[in-house]
Amino acid sequence: MPSIRFLPDILISQIAAGEVVERPASALKELLENSLDAQARDIVVSLQQGGIKQLRVADDGLGIPGEDMPLALARHATSKIASLEDLEKVVSLGFRGEALASIAAVSRLTLTSRSAGEPHAWRIEAEGGHVFPPLPAALECGTVVDMRDLYYNTPARRKFLKSEATEYGHCEETFKRIALSRPDVAFQLRYDGNLRWRLQAGDAAQRIGEILGEEFAASALAIDEQAGPLRLWGQVARPTHSRLSRDAQYVYVNGRFVRDKVLAHAIRQAYQDVLHHERHPAFVLFLEINPELVDANVHPTKTEVRFRDGQRVHRFVFHALHKVLAVPAGTPPRPPSMPPSVQSTGYVPYQSQIPLRAEEGTRFYETLFAGAKSASTSTAIAEHPSQEYPLGFAIAQLHGIYILAQNRQGLVVVDMHAAHERIMYERLKTALDDQTITMQPLLIPMSFNAERWEIAVVEEHGPLLRELGFELAVLSPTTLAVRAVPTLLQEADAVTLARDVLRDLHEFGGSRVLIERRNALLATLACHAAVRANRSLTLTEMNALLRDMEATERSGQCNHGRPTWIQLDLAELDKLFMRCLLYTS
Repeated sequence: MPSIRFLPDILISQIAAGEVVERPASALKELLENSLDAQARDIVVSLQQGGIKQLRVADDGLGIPGEDMPLALARHATSKIASLEDLEKVVSLGFRGEALASIAAVSRLTLTSRSAGEPHAWRIEAEGGHVFPPLPAALECGTVVDMRDLYYNTPARRKFLKSEATEYGHCEETFKRIALSRPDVAFQLRYDGNLRWRLQAGDAAQRIGEILGEEFAASALAIDEQAGPLRLWGQVARPTHSRLSRDAQYVYVNGRFVRDKVLAHAIRQAYQDVLHHERHPAFVLFLEINPELVDANVHPTKTEVRFRDGQRVHRFVFHALHKVLAVPAGTPPRPPSMPPSVQSTGYVPYQSQIPLRAEEGTRFYETLFAGAKSASTSTAIAEHPSQEYPLGFAIAQLHGIYILAQNRQGLVVVDMHAAHERIMYERLKTALDDQTITMQPLLIPMSFNAERWEIAVVEEHGPLLRELGFELAVLSPTTLAVRAVPTLLQEADAVTLARDVLRDLHEFGGSRVLIERRNALLATLACHAAVRANRSLTLTEMNALLRDMEATERSGQCNHGRPTWIQLDLAELDKLFMRCLLYTS
C-alpha cells in the first residue's frame, strides 16, 4: 500500500480550481462578482471561442494596490472578510479568496490594476499556477483580468468542455444573471469581436425588459412585499406568459443569484393553482434578508444558500406571490394606452346603445350561482352602462363557446367554460375555508349502482362528505343514493359529482383529500359545474359572467392554467384589415 504524503501545491490548486472553475462561465461569474464588489459602474466582457481561448473582464472599480497584487493570486487571500463573525454576515458577492487563484492554476492569466492615487498601474502574470513578479503598466483606474487557454495544462478537464457555441451560451446566461442583479451598472458583452449586449445603467424594470424581452415586460406584474427582516420584490409574469422551460427564472438572495429548494418550492406552490403542470412560470425575484439569517457559504460556487428559518422564508415567499397572482381578469399589468383611432374619433366602445333589461333571461346564470349576484349585477349594468368595466360589455356569443365583448381597448374574447370554471373553483375554495358550504337537497334522490368500495367510503366518511356539501345514503349492499349536493353545484350531474368525490376519498383518504388533494378535488367539481359549450346565454347572462370575472381572483386563467380571455386592441384589428395602410398612404 502506498505511503501517505503531501500533494504538491500545484496539484492542490488544480483540484481546488475544479470546484470553482467548471467551465468558462464559472470563471466569468467569479470575475464579474469581483468587479461588482470593487464598486465598478461600467464592466466590459470580451470572449473568444466560447471563452476557452480568451475571457477578458475590464471594469472601472476601485482597483488593487500594487503591494497587494501578488496576494490577489494567492489562495484564501481576500479583503472581504477577516473573521468568522464576518463570514456569518457576509454581504459581498465574493469572500472565499479562491477565484483568481483557481483561474490562474488552470489558465494563462494576466491581471492589470490601478487604484486611485497610484501613479501607474501594475501587471502580474500567472501560468499554470506559477506567479511572476508584478511589473509597472499603463491603465486608468480599475482592473482588467485576461484569462487565456483555459485548461491548457489539464487536458483531462478540457476534453469535458462542450462546443464553443455551447460554452458561449453558458457565458451569456451568466452575463445576463449578473446584469439583472445590478441594473445600476452598465454592462457590455463582446464575442469574437462583435458586440452582443450593451446595457446602460438604469432601473430594474428597464433592465428586466431588456434581458427578458418585450413579451415578458408586457405581461409582468410588479411585486414588492415586506414582513420583518424579509422583503421580496421584482417582477413575475402572468401565468398566461408561461414557458416550456425554466429559462426565464431568476432568483436572487441579497443580490446573489441562487438555486434554492425552499424558494423554488414556494414559487412552484404559488403558481400551481394557475399554471398547467407542463408549463413553467417566468420571473425575476429579489429576496432581501438579514445576512445573519442566511448562510451563503454552502458551496464553492456560492449558488446555494441555507436559511436559518426556512419555513418562515417559504411562507413569506408563497404568500407574497400568491397575493400578486390573485389578480382578477381585466386588471392591466400597466395603465392601458388608448389606440389612436379611439383618441381621434372620440368613439366610446361601450354597450350603452344596446338596451338591457335586468329581468331578461337571468334565470340560468342565477341558478348556476345560487342567485347570489346575477340580478344585482345585471341591474347595475342596465343602470350604469357607461361605467368603467375592464372586460367591457358582451355583444355576442360565438359557436356557444366564446363570449365576444367590447371595451375601451377593442375586442375581448372569453372562453366561457374556462372562465366560469375558475369562478366556481374560487367560490368553492372560499366556502370550504369558511366552512360555509351549504347543501341543496334533491327533490328526487338520485340512486345508482355502486361498487363495494364506494359503499365502504360512504360508511366511513359520512361526516367528511357532509362537510363537502354531499349527503349520500346506502340503500342496499350495491346501491347508493345522492340526497343532497353543494348548493353551488346544484346544476351539475349529481351522480358524477358524488362518484368523483368517493374516488378521491378512496384513493387518498380523508385527511389527504382535505389537505394535499383539496384543490385538485375542488377543481374537478368546478369543472363539472361550469357552464358547458353550446349553452346559449343571453346578453345579461354574459355580462354577469364578465362582472364576476372582474371580481374573482386569478380569473385570468382556468384551473388548468389556460387563459380564460384575450384582448385584441383596435390597433391589432386595424392591422388585420390593413386599415393602418389606408391611414398612412
